[in-house]
Amino acid sequence: MFKGHPKGLYVFLFANMGERFGYYTMIAIFTLFLQAKFGMTSKEAGHVYGLFLFGIYFIPLIGGLLADKVLGFGKTITLGIILMIVGYALLSNTSNGLTGIYVALAVISVGTGFFKGNLQAMVGRLYDQSGMGKLRDAAFSLFYMGINIGAFFAPSAAEAMNNFMMKKDGFTYSGKIPELANEYLMKGDSFDKAGDLMRYAKENIIAGGYQFTDLKAFSTDYINSVSQSYSYGFGIAAISILLSMIIFLAFRKTYKQIDVQVSKKDSDSDAAVIPDLPPEQNKKRLVALGLLFLVNIFFWMSFHQNGFTLTLFARDFTVTTVSPATYSLFDLTSLLPIIAAIIGLVFIFDKTANRTKKLIGGVLTVVGLAIAYYVISGYNVDGMPINPIKFQHFNPIFIVFITPIIIAIFTKLNKKGKEPSSPRKIGIGLVLAAFSFGIMVVAAMQFGNSNDLVDDALRVTPFWLIGTYFSLTISELFYSPIGISFVSKVAPPKLAGIAQGGWFASTAIGNLLAGFIGAFWDGWQMWQFFLLLVVMLILSAVFIFSIMKTLETATDH
Repeated sequence: MFKGHPKGLYVFLFANMGERFGYYTMIAIFTLFLQAKFGMTSKEAGHVYGLFLFGIYFIPLIGGLLADKVLGFGKTITLGIILMIVGYALLSNTSNGLTGIYVALAVISVGTGFFKGNLQAMVGRLYDQSGMGKLRDAAFSLFYMGINIGAFFAPSAAEAMNNFMMKKDGFTYSGKIPELANEYLMKGDSFDKAGDLMRYAKENIIAGGYQFTDLKAFSTDYINSVSQSYSYGFGIAAISILLSMIIFLAFRKTYKQIDVQVSKKDSDSDAAVIPDLPPEQNKKRLVALGLLFLVNIFFWMSFHQNGFTLTLFARDFTVTTVSPATYSLFDLTSLLPIIAAIIGLVFIFDKTANRTKKLIGGVLTVVGLAIAYYVISGYNVDGMPINPIKFQHFNPIFIVFITPIIIAIFTKLNKKGKEPSSPRKIGIGLVLAAFSFGIMVVAAMQFGNSNDLVDDALRVTPFWLIGTYFSLTISELFYSPIGISFVSKVAPPKLAGIAQGGWFASTAIGNLLAGFIGAFWDGWQMWQFFLLLVVMLILSAVFIFSIMKTLETATDH
């Protein structure tokens, strides 16, 4: 899986991993921060979040233009990293008001736009040289795996900082307090939930910690504490992205030959001049990309229900307490040792492994299982509570584990001359995504409208959602890294950055539409909503297969 790739791939992978760790650390706490510090409603915070997400995915189009026509890839990416560090540093400033937050978000959006698409374009450039093209899809799958390693650990890092800082102030975290505290400070004596706030206050003050005097002082101090803890979480993001810049610049020699827009006068650059393609060939490639971008909108409109309607289903219709064995899948302190044990077993049963590797595998297996057993034995046997947000870590961890399997399958098929083309993989990914939401159609059949209240006894097992995320992850691995790889292959040489920006711009439109179709969530039966996603994905797959010849021959002369 790792053999034969140029060293530059790993530089890009780790640089991207650091950036994605910072980004997902920020995303995990961002809306909570807005609601806690500024008293925003869910709707208000959602608008800010949605516009920020749109900017993150749309500005790569501008970043690609800047790289292709003005600065080149390396300089544009470096500028983007610097802007992101500045933006996250501004976001971590605890004295910032709302205007300062908006400025910070704008800077982060521009920085990410300069970084994200252009780094992917450079990955593609590594495989444009003769004999490397067959490794392109595998390279982007590895690159994509790196993204999700960062995404997997990010929420836990943010949560750990949150708990650490609040403990110093004598508090424990409660998601119920910030809204009530803000409302109390705004309404004063007319606040009619003072009893509830007082009860939560008593429950979330550490013994011997915060000295309670009155409810007003408590509300102010608690909001300041939780807001500051989130700000320090943003600081983690800034440090992580600083490490990305160090990696990217320190190992420039591994990729400087493909930084194709470096000035000809730059004596330390051996980048080649980009060749022009015939106008007809350029047109053919751009048409193929445009058709793919159209489908891309509908894939991400469906996929990004993971942070919206699937999370609402987890909150409102999925059990809130699970057995210790099931809880081990939600808790990193038990999940990581289990993962280590699984890796150990892979080493043990690897026929090509030497004695040392098998010994390491045995140690990982024994130690991992021992730690997991110790942690799980400390759980409450009557059940452990789960937070709906925790469902979000299944997608990245599934990606990390399934990616090597998918790459191995494609490699084996490639040796036999039977590996599907990139466009066919994309079509298969759309079909698999439709199947994933088909699981939710079945799960939602027993319920009615999303506004219906459901007794705890009628809530469904979390394995409906876990199964959906597992299937959706496989579809993502067939679709997303392969789509990015296809864009890098088909893009006219002088428009590589813009083409990657176009991929992200279409993703941005899909993100907006993901929220737009959410209006149907409240008005329809839930199974009808999920069926709508199934139908859209099936139609997208049919469209892709109907234009397969156009896509597969896009690079023919």
